[in-house]
Amino acid sequence: MRNVFAICSKELKGYFASPIAYLLLTIFAILFGYFFYAMVALFAQASMESQMSGRSFPMNVNQQVIAPLFSDTTFVAMFLIPMISMRLFAEEKRQGTMELLLTSPIRDWEIVIGKFLGALLMYMALLGISALDVSLLFIYGKPAWGSILTGYLGLLLQGGCLLALGAYISTTTKNQIVAAGATFGLCLLLFVLSWMTDLAQSTGAKIVAYFSVNSHYEPFSKGLIDTKDIVFYLSFIFLGLFLTTRSLESLRWRA
Repeated sequence: MRNVFAICSKELKGYFASPIAYLLLTIFAILFGYFFYAMVALFAQASMESQMSGRSFPMNVNQQVIAPLFSDTTFVAMFLIPMISMRLFAEEKRQGTMELLLTSPIRDWEIVIGKFLGALLMYMALLGISALDVSLLFIYGKPAWGSILTGYLGLLLQGGCLLALGAYISTTTKNQIVAAGATFGLCLLLFVLSWMTDLAQSTGAKIVAYFSVNSHYEPFSKGLIDTKDIVFYLSFIFLGLFLTTRSLESLRWRA
């Protein structure tokens, strides 16, 4: 595991040694801050209108603020995750250090896991920015901790799923822009697959919609944990890392 941690540390330092990490953190902070402000403002307005009308409507911070806020976060992450995963292996190819990495006494799976964990920690740093905004809700209200933690668990699993697939795509090219574009296209496809059930109700449409990463996140955003959703994300993570390892093996043989 020493090799895994060494590669993970090197990868994480690589993000903060370049403008990528700061650019991602700034973009995410601005977008999440805007969504947070909009959701809280709508909640406060609805609460005020309810009191002024004399009608008592049930106001729930978790359902009316946190759940839609986390759902919007998944779309923001869809744009930022390709920027995290694009450099994992494409940058090594561009700099010509891939051959050095492949000929080092480190196993392929250690390289893959180490780089994946580095990217996942970068993604967790983005989620940490959002936690600062969410913590403000506890000053003025009493949201349920369980629902918030469940929502973050879902975001982490979904992000890990897309990062693993992005890592595989990064092994297929030395151009970071191509890697980012291809990863974004795949992420977008995995999001819109859930629309199939809106177009048709056939068994085939339901099977296709099942592979949507967005539909499996909805229970998490509502504070619900379903084993099938966890298995779905973990399976995709395993698939992405497996394909990445096989791709590295192919590069090693060709080198």
